[in-house]
Amino acid sequence: MNKQELLAKLDELKSDYVRIQSDLDKLEYVKGRVSSAEGQLIRLEGEIAEVNRQLAALEEQE
Repeated sequence: MNKQELLAKLDELKSDYVRIQSDLDKLEYVKGRVSSAEGQLIRLEGEIAEVNRQLAALEEQE
């Protein structure tokens, strides 16, 4: 992936993270099951970290 693709992917992941965080807050408020949303957030955190790592590697090459 090039830098623009990685930045677009990062924006997408961050948007998903914010949406799921909001859903999690709503579930907690109504005492719903939050384990699935928490799992999704953990997965997204890992993906965001990986994209950031790839971006850093690209910037080192420049």
